[in-house]
Amino acid sequence: MDQAAGLRRMANPRPVKVIAVTSGKGGVGKSSVSVNLSVALARSGSRVMLMDADLGLANIDVLLGISPRYNLSHVIDGEASLEEVLVEGPEGILIVPASSGTKRMAELGPAENAGLINSFSELNHDLDYLIIDTAAGIADSVISFARAAREVLVVALDEPSSITDAYALIKVLNRDYGLRRAHVVANMVSGNRQGQELFDKLARVTGRYLDVTMDFLGSIPADESLRKAVQRQKAVVSAYPGSPSGRAFVELARRVDRLPLPEEAEGHLEFFLERLVRYSSGHEELTE
Repeated sequence: MDQAAGLRRMANPRPVKVIAVTSGKGGVGKSSVSVNLSVALARSGSRVMLMDADLGLANIDVLLGISPRYNLSHVIDGEASLEEVLVEGPEGILIVPASSGTKRMAELGPAENAGLINSFSELNHDLDYLIIDTAAGIADSVISFARAAREVLVVALDEPSSITDAYALIKVLNRDYGLRRAHVVANMVSGNRQGQELFDKLARVTGRYLDVTMDFLGSIPADESLRKAVQRQKAVVSAYPGSPSGRAFVELARRVDRLPLPEEAEGHLEFFLERLVRYSSGHEELTE
């Protein structure tokens, strides 16, 4: 099927908030943030799709205790359609699982990335949010997803290596691809004060060297309930909604929900797909 024709088949008339959740380094709880933000948004009544875009080291299925029959590697190989890959998760979120430990999936070229995203043209789901859990770092797939998304949410810890790597990611997106706005979530902190201090450190260095607006979306505290939820393979907002981290994710969802809707011309999922196909092919810069 012609790529442009496939994209035109998208039948989603609603503006969709496409949010790439990313980080400069691994081990900062990025996937936990993606999962819990998605579930918290769904609990508030939003229609959410969560895409595991860490194509070589996927873990959304592990975090939620699901065993999908198919994943994105089967879409790449032509063994399943994207509709067949979808799995329903907690609160009705739709999950697009990826594969784990598959080297080839982590090394997709621009054409394969574009073909993968073009497979979204098969879907007709009416969505409010597409949450993309990217890989960590500045690999090609991370950059492609971050550039095509409407919003970029950077997860960081209050430690030098995490802050340095978060800055490096924002720097690449800003200087090389024209990113003008980045949202920050401080994860696994002792409280709001530590989270604000983390953001201030990052904002100071970006303000000095980059032309990017930084937005602090809030802090997620480190608490025992979050660890227990991971062990139970559940979202903490479902397993322990009254816990400090559970309440923090609900507040994060409220703040995300207050982000402005995309403009009509740029709000459809089709627009996201067109951007991603274009950027995966190495053409054009991101502009607001």
